[in-house]
Amino acid sequence: MGKCEHCIVRHCNALNVLDQQELARISRFKETILIHKGDIIFNEGQKLNGIYCVRDGVVKLSKLGINGKGHIIKLVIRGDLMGQRSLVAEERTNLSAIAITDVQLCFIPQNEINTDIMQNAKFAKGLLHSMAEELKMANNTIVNIAQKSVKRRIIDLLLYIEKNFGTDKEGMLNVVLTREDYANIVGTATESAIRILSELKDEECIEISGKKIKIANHKKLIKTN
Repeated sequence: MGKCEHCIVRHCNALNVLDQQELARISRFKETILIHKGDIIFNEGQKLNGIYCVRDGVVKLSKLGINGKGHIIKLVIRGDLMGQRSLVAEERTNLSAIAITDVQLCFIPQNEINTDIMQNAKFAKGLLHSMAEELKMANNTIVNIAQKSVKRRIIDLLLYIEKNFGTDKEGMLNVVLTREDYANIVGTATESAIRILSELKDEECIEISGKKIKIANHKKLIKTN
C-alpha cells in the first residue's frame, strides 16, 4: 500500500504537519486494513493500541444508551482519524466504530504516535485541535436536539450527507443509511424518522427508492420546517 509521505489523505488531518522523515518512519510500522460493509472496527470499551486513519469509505461511530440501543454520534469520512482521544487520554474507547461502506484504514501503532506527540509540538497541537472540533460538534448536536424540530434535523442530515459524501450518477445519496440510522443520528424514534421521510417524499422534496434517497428539490427542502 502507498507510503504516508505520498498520501493525499494525510493532508486532511494532524499527520499533515509531520516531515518526510517522520512520515517514512510511520510508513514502516503502519498496517493497512480492509473492512467490509457492516463489520465492526472496534467496540465501545475496547483498549486501542493506536489510531486509525480512514483512507477510503465511511464509518459510523456510535454509543450505547441506557436502553442498550446504539446512538450514532458521528459519521467518519476519508481523511478522518479515529481513536486519538482514547490514546491521548489513555482510556478505553467510549464509542464503537462500524463500517457503513467497504472501508480502507491505516492503523498507526501507539508507540509511533506517542513519539510524534513528544517530539513534534505542531502534531500534538493538531491532535488537540481535532479533539476540540469533535467537542464543538457534540455541543452543537446537543443544541440542535434541544432547539430544532425532528423534521428540521432530518433535513439538515440529508443536506449534510449530500454535501460531504456526494451523489451517484442517478442523484442518489452516496451514503445509504437505514431508517434506524437516521433516527439514531438525529435522536428520535425509528417510526418518527420513517414518517418524516415519507412526508418529505409526499411534499416532493426527496425521492426514495428502497433505502436510497435523492434530494429532488433543494430550495423546497431547505425552506421546509
